[in-house]
Amino acid sequence: MSSPPDSAVRGFVDGARDTFLDDLADWLRIPSVSVDPARAGDVRRSAAWLAAKLTETGFTDVEVWDTPGHPAVYAEWPSDDPEAPTVLVYGHHDVQPAAREDGWHSEPFEPVRRDGRLYGRGAADDKGQVLFHTLGVRAHLAATGRTAPAVHLKLLVEGEEEAGSEHFRELVETHAERLRCDVTIVSDTGMWSADTPTVCTGMRGLVECQIELRGPDQDIHSGSFGGAVPNPATEAARLAAGLHDANRRVAVPGFYDGVEELTARDRALFAELPFDEDTWLRGAHSYAPLGEAGYTTLERIWARPTAEVNGIAGGYQGPGGKTVVPAHAELKLSFRTVAGQRPERIEQLVRKWVAGALPPGVRHEITFTGATRPCLTPLDHPALQSVVRSMARAFGKPVRFTREGGSGPAADLRDVLGVPVLFLGISVPSDGWHAPDEKVELDLLMKGAEAAAYLWGDLAAHWSAAP
Repeated sequence: MSSPPDSAVRGFVDGARDTFLDDLADWLRIPSVSVDPARAGDVRRSAAWLAAKLTETGFTDVEVWDTPGHPAVYAEWPSDDPEAPTVLVYGHHDVQPAAREDGWHSEPFEPVRRDGRLYGRGAADDKGQVLFHTLGVRAHLAATGRTAPAVHLKLLVEGEEEAGSEHFRELVETHAERLRCDVTIVSDTGMWSADTPTVCTGMRGLVECQIELRGPDQDIHSGSFGGAVPNPATEAARLAAGLHDANRRVAVPGFYDGVEELTARDRALFAELPFDEDTWLRGAHSYAPLGEAGYTTLERIWARPTAEVNGIAGGYQGPGGKTVVPAHAELKLSFRTVAGQRPERIEQLVRKWVAGALPPGVRHEITFTGATRPCLTPLDHPALQSVVRSMARAFGKPVRFTREGGSGPAADLRDVLGVPVLFLGISVPSDGWHAPDEKVELDLLMKGAEAAAYLWGDLAAHWSAAP
């Protein structure tokens, strides 16, 4: 299969730039905040807007799929080659809350173009990165003269990612036959920097819990009873202090069982990145790195499992002193997991660890609030090489590899559909996801569309050649 000339793709993308950005701004004006019940109608309006745009683009089958929460959008566009691979693109159309008083320099849902950037909630996370696929497939067709994509192209754009994707796995299981594919492309990710194009190859998983501790039936006088009865606040502090050993490794017995260790190649690829720890620390609003001994900062946040105390509370918090043994305390913990770890196993280990660490007389209840599985793309997968080649053509530079320290629903796609998950994103750290003045770099957005235009032909050609 012949590859479209880069000049033809680039020329189409450049020519359609202003119309595309007008469309994106129109979509960004819809405040599709999934965590706010008052915005449920706006999330539905966002889904309808996207469905109409995908139909206008040329997708032959476009549907809004309801869930017990917010709706998702599904679309497909079959190739005219029955032997072509099937690709599913994932993204989300819901956004984080935003208000001018949060520190925005313009109204968050009135997008503004300024200095080569588009400011507005969802510009990078994730409406901009979803919509560039509409421009990319049009450029792909225009440059090749095709009337249908070189791959069987499907899109699934959920409406609850910012609310924890509560119903996403059920949605994928319900529609598994419609979603059947050979590979999934996630466009809800980013790059190292504008000067260093990268492809993400993995995301960590997440397990969260809240531990409620109860001692006496009510607050009691610390002079009359302190030192003779268990103190829930003290035990919450002891649990928090015991979460790590002296080498900052998670001290929950069995926690590291099955962890997929970094290879020499993994570590070498991380080391290729232009990482400046002082700059990174400033971005983290911190003063010194700290973590598991024997690993670099990037290795710790991308490829090692971690545990964090997200909150601890108990006892009197008002002005002055109040000498009591409190009746109640609580601890909020989160665990980031990597390949080889299963959330249900982590839950079992944490429950056992807590039960063994508490003294008699302290009752406890642990509530786990959902879990996300880790996801890792094999570096030698042929589809990953197609993504890398397409990004390199769009940017005109070598492409490096990263991972994400955060978590997302990508592993649900892998587990339910049984296919590899790849990442194609163009957002950079300064885009300010979830923060005031979220923006997207317009030139990078166009590069994303260009990379998508190259990708479909490359995947079709090399998939058929793959053993």
